[in-house]
Amino acid sequence: MAQLHCYVPDEIAEQFKKKAEHAHTSTSKYLAMLIKNEIGSTWPDNYFELFGSWEGVPLERPEQGEYEQRQELK
Repeated sequence: MAQLHCYVPDEIAEQFKKKAEHAHTSTSKYLAMLIKNEIGSTWPDNYFELFGSWEGVPLERPEQGEYEQRQELK
């Protein structure tokens, strides 16, 4: 597993440490989680296979009624 090193101002480091403590994890794991959330933009496995797989009562859109009449913007 790769190691990354970075430098941040002391005040940012302290805030980061507090956030990691609040998440009950180490700073290393917390940073890895943040990076993964930022970079990991892939769809979950089998995501697209779910389309059309609803087996419950058919979904129907209820009547929408009439639109209200509004004054034109000028």
